[in-house]
Amino acid sequence: MSVKQMKQTNLSIFIPHLGCPHRCSFCDQRSVSGSQKAPSSEEVYAVLEEQAAGLSEKNITAQIAFFGGSFSAVPKEYMISLLKAANKAMERFPVYTGIRCSTRPDCIDEEILTIFKEYRMTAIELGAQSMSDEVLCANERGHSAQDVRNSSRLIRENGFELGLQMMTGLYGDTIENSLYTADEFIKLKPETVRIYPTVILKNTRLGELFECGRFKSFSFDETVELCSELLKKFTENNIRVIRMGLHASESVEKDMLGGVYHPCFREIVESRLMLDDLKERLKALRKGSYTVFTDKRNLSKLIGQKRKNLSVLEEIGYKIKVKEKSGVYIEIEDF
Repeated sequence: MSVKQMKQTNLSIFIPHLGCPHRCSFCDQRSVSGSQKAPSSEEVYAVLEEQAAGLSEKNITAQIAFFGGSFSAVPKEYMISLLKAANKAMERFPVYTGIRCSTRPDCIDEEILTIFKEYRMTAIELGAQSMSDEVLCANERGHSAQDVRNSSRLIRENGFELGLQMMTGLYGDTIENSLYTADEFIKLKPETVRIYPTVILKNTRLGELFECGRFKSFSFDETVELCSELLKKFTENNIRVIRMGLHASESVEKDMLGGVYHPCFREIVESRLMLDDLKERLKALRKGSYTVFTDKRNLSKLIGQKRKNLSVLEEIGYKIKVKEKSGVYIEIEDF
């Protein structure tokens, strides 16, 4: 008898801006999380109870994820009440397999980690954003790159899964700084990484700098090229990139002044990687017409948005017809 493997996801509970000791240059949590009110423990449990049946029906397990603010810096009694609600849900509903949170690198210590162990925290994600102290300072982060290193070590030594979050295109950032951040992340051996291109929002310090002409983030094309390199780096080092770009959000779209945002950003980046891979393979072949096979899940990525990849290849002398072939990444043959 075959057993169908369950899919895994996160069920996010947003704790907007609560616990953050700094207002960073890019931050307007109301737009990012779509939420302004911190939920009570009763409200958290009610959401988890409501979602459990749907997850079970879809054969999905989930980690309960406290995101949005700096979870380890919220008032301790409130934090523990949320953890108790999550534990109660895990005991009652088998679809919940653990708890994860996001927090600041300077808000982790042995006391916090002891509490997290007691209440079955599974994974801790650090909003590192950059490993350049100059960029961190320019964006009013209030912590250093060394704080990221210290907290990452503590998290790993205490047996938690480590996640790191980075941003590209912050005030004062460069392509070289972003690549350096990735290299420093790799040294810290996280299990997961999230990559967030900077989105410039109203009611933020970056928004003010942008509107007065003092700040311009990376362009869309620069960011796609950079993030394709970052994705390649992390993947080659067995680090899962579990998010690229902000979640689709009406409030972000409404409040966005500049920067890089697209609801399908990851697919665009993966499409660029497939184009680069295919161009490299075609270099060894004469110019002409070819059929390229790929798995069904890769078809749209290989073709590109509005058939852009095929147009690029045709411009350099390769006319491509794309066909589906199960289990194949890229396979080329003559027409």
